[in-house]
Amino acid sequence: MEYETYQPDLELSDFVKCFWTLRVPAGPDPQKQRIVPDGCVEMIFTLGDDVRRYINETDHIIQPRGMILGQLTEPLCIEPTGAVDTFAVRFFPGGFIPFTTLSMPDLENTETDMSAVFGEEDAANLKKLVVNAANTEERIQIVQAFLAQKLRDAKHIDRILRSTVDLILASKGRVPVGGILQENILKRRQLERRFSKLVGLSPKQLARIVRLQSTLQMLLNNDDSSLTSLAIENEYYDQAHFIKDFREFTGTNPNKFLKDNALVLSTAFYQKE
Repeated sequence: MEYETYQPDLELSDFVKCFWTLRVPAGPDPQKQRIVPDGCVEMIFTLGDDVRRYINETDHIIQPRGMILGQLTEPLCIEPTGAVDTFAVRFFPGGFIPFTTLSMPDLENTETDMSAVFGEEDAANLKKLVVNAANTEERIQIVQAFLAQKLRDAKHIDRILRSTVDLILASKGRVPVGGILQENILKRRQLERRFSKLVGLSPKQLARIVRLQSTLQMLLNNDDSSLTSLAIENEYYDQAHFIKDFREFTGTNPNKFLKDNALVLSTAFYQKE
């Protein structure tokens, strides 16, 4: 498996977290993978064989070959049908707002064909250019030019939204939401509704997911850490609360995470963060 990340140009650096590629040769026994929520919207181009996404244990759909993957609040189960060759854009939380008029909650936990986001003609032209590009560097240039052209007034992302996202990311999700939105209860609820509409997650949901990211990175980089120390360092209320969050977002418990073959892909993503 080859997973690589690339940084965007300065013009898009407030919106795009990274570009990434994934290549996995076809194997005799394709294996399901669970993708863990990370608080980001993804723009994904399938260059290799099709990918299945499981709706339940047995039923699946074929993912669009050019799609926007919305915010995840639960693990997403996918399975390649052959060789994997993927090129994608990962947006910061809230970073996809200037590029669409669609509501972020409408994209939650699902893949949306790019034609529904950018229009039939623009989406078709973009997919054609990306597929026919000679290499990753050329694909990055193509998509950066496309996004720069689509970029609406950056003021569309208001000051409160940007500062709230930045604080959640900087604190690794450990700052209580009440401490972030220090407003009267009515105004706080208004801000939370606006945040959810623009980001696709509530401030509390994003904070939980970002805190889990920090926990996963610690677990991957130091597997000698006890569950108690992981819970304490990431400021969970107690170990039971930590395990509950962990299971909700990964589909397994911390002791089994490193040995779960269905999480190999998610592990690779987090090791590159």
